[in-house]
Amino acid sequence: MAWNEPGGGNRDPWSGGRDQGPPDLDEVVRKLSDRFNNLLGGGRRGGGSSSGGSGDAGPSGSGLAGIGLIVGIIALIGWLIASIYIVNEGERGVVLRFGRYLETTLPGPHLRLFPIDQVEIVNVEQRRFQEIGYRSGAGGGRQPAIRSVPKEALMLTQDENIVDVRLAVQYQIKDPRAYLFNILEAEAVLVQVVESATRETIGKSTMDFVLTEGRSDIVADIRTLSQSILDQYGAGLQIITVVLQDAQPPEEVQDAFADAIKAREDEQRQKNEAEAYSNEVIPRARGQAARRLQESSAYKEQVVAQAQGEASRFEQLLTAYQQAPEITRERLYLETLESVLSRVSKVLVDVKGTNNLLYLPLDRLLKSSEAPSAGDVRTTGGSLLETLPASSSTSVDGSAAATRLRDLNRSREVR
Repeated sequence: MAWNEPGGGNRDPWSGGRDQGPPDLDEVVRKLSDRFNNLLGGGRRGGGSSSGGSGDAGPSGSGLAGIGLIVGIIALIGWLIASIYIVNEGERGVVLRFGRYLETTLPGPHLRLFPIDQVEIVNVEQRRFQEIGYRSGAGGGRQPAIRSVPKEALMLTQDENIVDVRLAVQYQIKDPRAYLFNILEAEAVLVQVVESATRETIGKSTMDFVLTEGRSDIVADIRTLSQSILDQYGAGLQIITVVLQDAQPPEEVQDAFADAIKAREDEQRQKNEAEAYSNEVIPRARGQAARRLQESSAYKEQVVAQAQGEASRFEQLLTAYQQAPEITRERLYLETLESVLSRVSKVLVDVKGTNNLLYLPLDRLLKSSEAPSAGDVRTTGGSLLETLPASSSTSVDGSAAATRLRDLNRSREVR
């Protein structure tokens, strides 16, 4: 019959044919105790010939010692686990022994004496944020609701005006030990320090300077002064940035202030327009004045030169007249007559002793007489005369023309 067939019993070939029951717990404890005693050098004294009473008490005492040893090993392992701590990157571990500062550990695994040592983990790379003059909370929309804090925001300027100033401060921890032990509430101290520095800076500035071009200077002064005060306190904090979120008059006078700003802008705009007009008109007027001065100077030189020329011509003419009076008088008469007749619309033609007809184009003669100037009288001649029928109404008797010329000459000589 096979060993595992029904009715064959428990005939395990590896167990030597003996029945295998559940292990005895006392036996297991006794064996573990014997092994630990052997490791510790205790052993079993007296062999197996102990008396019945002592033989009964021996296994029980050994079991209790083994249990205590196991508990001690487990406690030792737990103590080691509790004594190991890890500092992450960007953090510092501040170790306290009996509540007193011991050391500051860098990132990595470290060992402490638990439970007499305590470790405070401080994040030194985290950018922290504080609001001064306002508080932002969760709003119903996408933008968070902003609530003003008048106690912090309202400040007095140098010119005795009130402005509503709102600041946002970013900072981080630079000294974990000072941050934990030098001051009680570092964030509250930071808010009070920045508020105090802001009031001092605003109190030294005018309202127009705060609201317009002085924002960057004010922010720089606030940051410098606040950091100096924190260093004096030993707060262990480093201010990264100070942002001026808003600076405006109080809500009660914002409308009047807006009107004043608009009036100031209109004033500035009109000044700019007037300055632009001045920059346009003044150079033009200066140019016109310079041009007129130059024209006057040129006219002066022209008149003086012309007068000098006329005087020189008269002197030369006087010299010529003194040498040949008759010739000079005749020449002057002819030049004067030529100058006078060149400006009139009448044409004198001598047709005596000829049967030719003359054609006089009066329109061309008039245009020719108007075109030349007074200095170009000598350029006009009798070449404009063309042959025309004798019955033309513009033809005149040559003898009558000669008679009239003689009369004019006589009248000049009489004068």
